[in-house]
Amino acid sequence: MIGPMVIAELSGNHNGSYERAADIVRAAADAGAGAIKLQTFTPETLSIDSHRPEFFIQADDSLWNGQRLWELYAEAMTPWEWHEPLFALARERGMRCISSAFDATSVEFLVDLDVDVLKIASFEMVHIPLIRDAAATGLPLLLSTGMCTLEEVSLAVQTARSAGARDLTLLKCTSAYPAVAAESNLRTMLDLGTHFDCAFGLSDHSLGIGVAVAAAALGAVAIEKHVTLTRADGGVDAAFSMEPHELALLVDEVRRASVSLGEVRYGPLPSEAASLAERPSIYVVAEVAAGEVFTEENIRCIRPAAGLSPRHFEEVLGRHAAADIAAGTPLAWDLVHEQER
Repeated sequence: MIGPMVIAELSGNHNGSYERAADIVRAAADAGAGAIKLQTFTPETLSIDSHRPEFFIQADDSLWNGQRLWELYAEAMTPWEWHEPLFALARERGMRCISSAFDATSVEFLVDLDVDVLKIASFEMVHIPLIRDAAATGLPLLLSTGMCTLEEVSLAVQTARSAGARDLTLLKCTSAYPAVAAESNLRTMLDLGTHFDCAFGLSDHSLGIGVAVAAAALGAVAIEKHVTLTRADGGVDAAFSMEPHELALLVDEVRRASVSLGEVRYGPLPSEAASLAERPSIYVVAEVAAGEVFTEENIRCIRPAAGLSPRHFEEVLGRHAAADIAAGTPLAWDLVHEQER
């Protein structure tokens, strides 16, 4: 695979329809995504059926302000019986299968489905028992770091590694929906990789592709974006999800950004050979008689590159022509008297 693995997050964008979920998987594959990602939970695995005030989202700037957690999770969940056929469809289309686990039962369920990668969502980074269970499977892990302090990330990584995790990727994340580019702080992504000596990537809730392209240019190995068929259809995550044509553009541009990093290299590339011939060089631009002095009126640095390099211009000025020279002739040392250089 060239560039980072682009992960298409289905989340709750199925809007309760298996066929819509399957269509999103197909659209993600057509757009070039490397993986499809689900979320494996039920209301019971995330919360309890309570009407206490703290079980309602109370934030004016939240897409889900006023909703009760139980009902939101019931709407957003991907039915567990959909996982196997959706994974099969994704694999038929050449994509890896990833899901976020939220408790021990979802870890066990996903292992039984031969999930390729387990993810720990940002909200669950403080759920140490869950991280321990996920790491003990030996599967590759994605840990999303939204809201986390350095100490919280450290504890999560230490827990995962102590429990057997060997393939660990930390995802920089801003847990706002949608997030804004100015709060992406992608330099933190680099610091995560250095601090914990592991691969790093981005879980991106911002609009557009700019943040993701920047992450690819910084060396992200994975970029996750929520995907829907069309935002106009609505749904719990629609407002910050990509449409298929946007996902295809993102796939192309993050690969282009990644491959553009290249290597440290100086000097002309093979593809630049033709351009070398169009560099400037010293030309005789007015007829010069043998013995005549070279001046700024009869020689100039012009394109193409058939004459002496411009670095010799001052060296040639004031010297004498060794022969009659027609205008338009590239200057060479055998046309210049006193050729000691």
